[in-house]
Amino acid sequence: MRDPYLLAAGLLTGLAIPASALPHLSIVLPESSRFLWDLKQGSQTIVSRQIIPSVDLSLLELSGQAFQPLKNSQPIAGEKNVTSIPELSSEGLPAQTESLVKPSAQAAGISLTSGNQLYYQRLAALKTGQIYTRVDNDNLQSLWESIGKRQLTYDDWKSLLTLEARAIAQGQGANHLSILVGDSLSMWFPREKLPTGKLWLNQGISGDTSSGVLKRLGAFSANRPDVIYVMAGINDLRKGASDDTILRNYRRIVRRLREAHPKTQIIVQSILPTRLPKLSNSRIRHINTQLAQIAKQEGANYLNIYSWFTDMEGNMRPELTTDGLHLSQEGYDVWRSALQQIEYKLTQRED
Repeated sequence: MRDPYLLAAGLLTGLAIPASALPHLSIVLPESSRFLWDLKQGSQTIVSRQIIPSVDLSLLELSGQAFQPLKNSQPIAGEKNVTSIPELSSEGLPAQTESLVKPSAQAAGISLTSGNQLYYQRLAALKTGQIYTRVDNDNLQSLWESIGKRQLTYDDWKSLLTLEARAIAQGQGANHLSILVGDSLSMWFPREKLPTGKLWLNQGISGDTSSGVLKRLGAFSANRPDVIYVMAGINDLRKGASDDTILRNYRRIVRRLREAHPKTQIIVQSILPTRLPKLSNSRIRHINTQLAQIAKQEGANYLNIYSWFTDMEGNMRPELTTDGLHLSQEGYDVWRSALQQIEYKLTQRED
């Protein structure tokens, strides 16, 4: 491999879920695809038990107003040195009004309990020239305590995601980048569970629909991702949208992503099951079947992880959800396992 530590850094995460508990990972590829992914049940990649040298995960440090590379520091395994992210203008950012969080919050394990908290944590990082996925917990704690709060709108979130995308575009350098696009399931993906060895840009907004995702793809059109993961549609179903509307939006999403990012792997992820009586899992399965066809027709990849989350009755496994819809930490561990396998296959392909 080009870097012997990339695979180890990406996969040594202490995942507690046994491989035998994860069903077959099904990936439908376009006919023109050169990917030959065969990720079968129990085939989670095993890393040899060799001792891995210590890696400095901070890479960049806070220096007043912008990122600066740490002196004499080593880059994250598998990454090049990151170009400094320029200072961002505060134009368009919400005004600060009052303190967000009490000083007693734990720095070593910040527990976010609302979208407002997540938003202001990310905004605080941006105002110092950082991206929240690149800041350690100690720094996030101090940033979080220094910001104010106000009533948030959908447009606030769109503005924040646009600023984060701009910062990554300016500071990506030679690093690899993956993007998550979707609704609250993507938005709440824990940053510490994202596969390592590359940059991540989270473009999820709570409550968003396939129509909303379609309208904001331009926010990251200037970015150079290797992979874009798309998951949306559950809020369409909750709001009464028809299957045709969801599928039509997905086709447009894939086409626009393909036009804006011709060299990027577009991965359409299956809509996940729920435990909500008003949402039919059989309908979700039907839509997923159609999404697989759309992905194939439009030159994208389809990642079917629906069955990874289902119990014997076809509902979301109770331990993987907090409320029948959103994912628990265990649920994100399952999703992470799928992403790790894809990221590993991409790494193999580059060698």
